[in-house]
Amino acid sequence: DLHSTSRRQRQMCIRDRSVSGAARLLQKYGYSVECTGKCVVQLGKRLCEQKDFPHEIGLFLGYPLEDVQGFIEHHAEGYKCVGCWKVYGDEEHARREFRRYQKCTDAYCYLWRQGESLEDLTVSG
Repeated sequence: DLHSTSRRQRQMCIRDRSVSGAARLLQKYGYSVECTGKCVVQLGKRLCEQKDFPHEIGLFLGYPLEDVQGFIEHHAEGYKCVGCWKVYGDEEHARREFRRYQKCTDAYCYLWRQGESLEDLTVSG
């Protein structure tokens, strides 16, 4: 409902302001960081309007700030390891995340092969 959506948006805005490094990086690329919803709209515009891929998208995908910054600053070179993304920061943490993502992927693929519908596999609400 509208009330809970509004409450979630406010919570997201509060959380975003507490992550100052991510906010500073997004501001550097012209984002209005006072609310997540505005940032998502701006990301969509950047995806459509600029010819180069907006690498700050990693922040929206949950990649660690240090890895997003490292990717941008080092032009995708000199990374420690690669999995779901290129790692410039905490390699062990990233490897744990990659293993966790792979377990999730394997579980969903298994369920898909067993006949589960995409709708049933989709996480919502």
